[in-house]
Parts: sequence; C-alpha cells; structure tokens
Amino acid sequence: MKFAGQVAIVTGAGRNIGEEISRKLASQGAAVAVFDMDKARGEKVAADIVAAGGNARSFVCDVSREDDIARCVSGVTEAFGRIDMLVNNAAISDNKNMFDITTEEWNKVLAVTLTAPFLMTKYVAREMIARKTAGRIVNVTSTSGYYGRDRATAYTSAKGGLVNLTRSQAIQLSAHGIRVNAVVPNKIGSPVGKAEFDPTRPVVNLVGRPGSPEDLANAAIFLLSDESAFIVGAELFVDGGCSIIMPGNS
Repeated sequence: MKFAGQVAIVTGAGRNIGEEISRKLASQGAAVAVFDMDKARGEKVAADIVAAGGNARSFVCDVSREDDIARCVSGVTEAFGRIDMLVNNAAISDNKNMFDITTEEWNKVLAVTLTAPFLMTKYVAREMIARKTAGRIVNVTSTSGYYGRDRATAYTSAKGGLVNLTRSQAIQLSAHGIRVNAVVPNKIGSPVGKAEFDPTRPVVNLVGRPGSPEDLANAAIFLLSDESAFIVGAELFVDGGCSIIMPGNS
C-alpha cells in the first residue's frame, strides 16, 4: 500500500471531496484524521473507514479558529504519533457581489478558505519538521482563483490568495523536505457549502460531464504519493479542460 504506516489530516472531510480523499487515503494504508466542523458527518466518515478495515479518527475542528487548529493538530500527534500528509480542503463561499456582501461575511469566507490553510500548514509543518518527516501538503484551490466572477467575491479572492500561498509554502518548506502542491477543481461534486449534488448542473468543459469527488481525489492522491516526488509548487487542474476554453468557443 502507498501510505502504509503514514498519517494524514484532511480538512472538510465530512462530505464530498474531503470524504473521498479520506477514503482513498485509508484504502492505501494511511491512518486518517477526519477534520470537520460537523461532528456527526466527521464521525460517520471515520466510522465508515474503520468498518471497511481502515484506520481513522474524527476531530471536530472549526478551522476559522486558530485555537481549534492548534488543539486538533496536537490531538493528531497524540493519537497517531506523527503527521505525514495534510490536505487543506475546507472552504465556504459567499455567492454575492461586492455591494451585497457584508464585512462579516467577507471575513468569515477568508478565515475558512484562506487563513485556515495558512494556519493548518503552519502548525502541521512544525510537527513535520520537529520529527524530520518528509511531508506532503495539498491545497484544494479552484478555477475561481484564476478568473473574476460576477458573484462569490470573497471566495474568488480567497482562492486566488491560496494559489500564491501554495507557491510561498512550497518555497519555504522545500528546505525541510516538505512538498506543497495544489489541485484546482471546477464544479466537482456538490457546490461549496452544500450537501446536495445535482448531476444536471450545467458544466462547460471538454469532457462533457460534471466532475466527481473521485476525479479530484485521484489527483490529490497522486500529489501525496512518491509518484510525484519531483513535483513541487505545482497547480494540477482537475477541471475537465474548462479553463482552457476561450470565451465564445463553447
């Protein structure tokens, strides 16, 4: 198994992309720390992994709070003894234009979608460095981080920031043998912050279908594995080719 004896943290792991990444990591031998703000969802994912023969534990974590992040990361090292991998997946969206969004809403989206990956990586990387672990970190960005939109003002700003944060993290942590990369989804599974997946949701891409959580999980697993050992600071687009289509050609 690719990840036998290794430990992974996945944020926003109670559903959709985070859930699928957690399941795939566990199926390849990793012990998975399931981070989610929703206690019931996180516990269900962890229980399902254990029932399937894997190793997982749920941690209730509000990633918008630094004290929660510090507590949970410490809890993972106490429970499993090490941290080898981190997937910064948790995010929320605003779906509002600049005149409708409040300052409070703006701050909340940035706290979860941009500041949390900064803090999670900071606390986890400290543990990796202390144990001389050749860690791997994957940030889940978005095509919304590369293009302007007529809504989701805070979300696009946060995801754009996460793209460059990934690059800075990759540079700063490479000296410690820690690789940082990003995956870039577009309309994968259910919309951000929603539990329901609508297979009829319109998509414009070169594949001709909506993306599934498994599509994104496969890419994340690749970047977490030794198969991507020479890939650092990269952004792997998992968008069905939508981002290369010129306006008017679709």
